[in-house]
Amino acid sequence: MKTDMEKKIKPTPYPELNAVLSELVESAQIVLGDSLVAVYLQGSFAVGGFDLHSDVDFIIVVEEKLSADQLLALQIMHERIFNLECEWARHLEGSYFPQHVLRDYAQRGAPLWYLDNGSRSLIESLHDNTIVVRWVVRQHGIALAGPDPATLVDPIPVEALRREILEGMHSWGAQILADPEIINNRFFQTFAVLHYCRLLHDLHTGFPGSKRAATQWAKANLDPSWAGLIDRAWDGRPDPALSSRQPADPEDLNSTVEFVRYIMEQKNDLH
Repeated sequence: MKTDMEKKIKPTPYPELNAVLSELVESAQIVLGDSLVAVYLQGSFAVGGFDLHSDVDFIIVVEEKLSADQLLALQIMHERIFNLECEWARHLEGSYFPQHVLRDYAQRGAPLWYLDNGSRSLIESLHDNTIVVRWVVRQHGIALAGPDPATLVDPIPVEALRREILEGMHSWGAQILADPEIINNRFFQTFAVLHYCRLLHDLHTGFPGSKRAATQWAKANLDPSWAGLIDRAWDGRPDPALSSRQPADPEDLNSTVEFVRYIMEQKNDLH
């Protein structure tokens, strides 16, 4: 398969990251052979708003569900890539989609083999099998290998996108309000603020945007009293491996719970 990487296209402004992505694509081609359909960069590197602290979100499309032998080889591959002498190699995050699952957004919600940011091995997860990820891939996905992503993902109605966003707001918001301890570390506390900014932004605009765009939108459209919390959450993005082991600031934790409550109350007026 001829890849965009082989054509010397630079998918990001960071040469070291481009080298890691090239290694990911070439290694996946060796492991998967003809069953590899495509590799796409998605997330902030596709929609914009990325920086040196961004996750590197990808999806790899395969013809069918991974076999046991393929999975074992991919586990070895991801362990090796994680150990490369480049920090970007430890911030890859993505999932393996069977082609028919990616195409149809009605198949969201089933577990896929997933590599978490900061992880060296694949686990089964629902993380990427969403309408939002499909929309980003279809509209903005950067092909590292394979065809234009719009040829592999069916069109997605905006109302289906909004329904999924509302579901996410309700489900995680209910958990946070019932038990704030689930976000009582610096990583999850700041993530919750930025995530709810983005959910509300996407609900209002009808399309997924970057965390940076969402925080700017939130500061311009929500009660100004939340601006300080939003700014501190943005500033808290670096070094998630450390922040996930540190307790949240008690005042910011309480404010985050109230922020989630506020957004849950405001969402119907802002879309």
